[in-house]
Amino acid sequence: MNIEIKKSTKPVNYKDAITELEDRLKLVSINKGKELIWVLEHEPVFTAGSNYSKDDILDKSVNIQETNRGGKITYHGPGQLVFYFVIDLRNRKKDIRKFISIIEDTIVQTLQQFKIESHADRKNVGIWFNNNGKLEKVAAIGVRVSRWIAYHGFSLNINNSLDPYSKIIPCGITDKGVTNLEKISTLNFNKIDEVLIEKFILNLKNLNV
Repeated sequence: MNIEIKKSTKPVNYKDAITELEDRLKLVSINKGKELIWVLEHEPVFTAGSNYSKDDILDKSVNIQETNRGGKITYHGPGQLVFYFVIDLRNRKKDIRKFISIIEDTIVQTLQQFKIESHADRKNVGIWFNNNGKLEKVAAIGVRVSRWIAYHGFSLNINNSLDPYSKIIPCGITDKGVTNLEKISTLNFNKIDEVLIEKFILNLKNLNV
């Protein structure tokens, strides 16, 4: 498995990141580039996936960046870990549902290592934490597959501000909340990116043919 691992230390502009992902997608599609895992933070931005509704924008003054990933509207900003990838499924099992499960398992297993119990939800995509009976999203998932190459990824709330979520209906879900790891636990999450990368690469082996 020959995957380039990239970590950005400064916040990255959303449009610039997507351009770079799509450039890598083209190279991988013609076997001229390595697969990619890219961990970063974004400058503050609201993004809208292919299934979003304008009714999900509560504050009409916010600037929405439309994108071609799946899903609806979410927020990215400092304090949130964004885990992007470009993964070639052509020589693996061509099973999108299994690939999404790999992402979910990666996040859940990583949080378990930090003594946080969470779970995936087939009806409401993402990773959820049960806060005394109230379900709160801690990680959002948005993936696009182009000719069996998967890209985009997921975001994990660590110590980001939750205030921007009040301006939208996050992921179009009205009856659940949003949280971050800082609200859940006092543990140090400085190395969580390394655990996520390790678990993701390990779980990808479940797609080997």
